[in-house]
Amino acid sequence: MKDSEPLKILEMNVEEIITRGELEKVLKSKSKRQPRAYVGFEPSGSVHIGHLPILNTLRELQRIGFHIIVLLADLHAYLNEKGSFEQIRETAEYNQRCFAASGLSEETEFIYGSSYQMDEEYMMNVLRLATITTEKRARRSMDEVSRSTEDRKVSQAIYPLMQAVDIAYLNIDVAVGGIDQRKIHMLARDNLPKLGFKAPICIHTPLLIGLDGDKMSSSLRNYIAVDEPEESVEQKLMSAFCPPKIAEGNPILQIFKHTIFPSPEQSGEVTIERSDKYGGNVSYESYENLELDYVQGKLHPSDLKNTTSSCLNEVLEPVRKKLK
Repeated sequence: MKDSEPLKILEMNVEEIITRGELEKVLKSKSKRQPRAYVGFEPSGSVHIGHLPILNTLRELQRIGFHIIVLLADLHAYLNEKGSFEQIRETAEYNQRCFAASGLSEETEFIYGSSYQMDEEYMMNVLRLATITTEKRARRSMDEVSRSTEDRKVSQAIYPLMQAVDIAYLNIDVAVGGIDQRKIHMLARDNLPKLGFKAPICIHTPLLIGLDGDKMSSSLRNYIAVDEPEESVEQKLMSAFCPPKIAEGNPILQIFKHTIFPSPEQSGEVTIERSDKYGGNVSYESYENLELDYVQGKLHPSDLKNTTSSCLNEVLEPVRKKLK
């Protein structure tokens, strides 16, 4: 394997790596210590296809030699008004089963935030970080992830400080998250070194659009859960927003780009099945060529939806089986 190959594969479906050079150094390091990557998930509702870009990234990091930690951020969820602690813990246990079933190796380490976030040393570092972080920056870093947009609680200013200290406490080399985590990760990169900790490398994945064309949200239920029954997947996709000849803001094309083409179940090729009357079957080895044909009107939305349904169900079937 060429030195550049692991990063080329990793970069295919991420928004950014901050920084690529730092990640290359970690991969080329001769240290006996296994590099560590993590993602923090608030236990909140269903695990859905919007999580798959992150899970695909974690699987790829695992493949190239990283130890993966999934932080089940129960205290963070409580601070972000996601329910009682008992409700959050119940959801966390279900989420863990879903993440484990989504292709991560058995070596993946699952950690509850509450297992260490009340420790004296941890809390002291949160307070130390608070002394060098402006109130404005802490508040702004929560803009994309806060449950409340008005009359925010003090807890939502503590949240990003805890997330930064999580990275230090768990001795993380690479922090993975959706692009909505960028401001929090940049706070960690800027301020952790001031406390004597290393700055994390950050990998950000895209956020999928909901099936209705709006932001994907558990409260709106405009998503497909990873354990969704096959028939439900088909029904939701056939009624999904999919404007002809338009790629931007098209949830069906996003599913192709970020969940189907990166999936090992697809073997690098996707075939759009259609009758000879409409041109017969056509195969694509890259998402870019599929998108080009779609925006040129060579593919009809119904053809795209039918294939999305069969391909996505193929991706989700192993997850469904493991969760039975």
